[in-house]
Amino acid sequence: MPNHTGFKGNKQSLPSKPCSVCGRPMSWRKKWEKNWEQLKYCSEACRRARGGA
Repeated sequence: MPNHTGFKGNKQSLPSKPCSVCGRPMSWRKKWEKNWEQLKYCSEACRRARGGA
């Protein structure tokens, strides 16, 4: 089955950035393509905890 997305399988070359709450690295995902710059939280739990941290 051919891969039409252009992604060749090298996950090391994908961008990443830390979660603003827990600091864990978030790897780029296709579904985040349009809002990668605004993304701040790695999970729903971190988004909910943002006020207490």
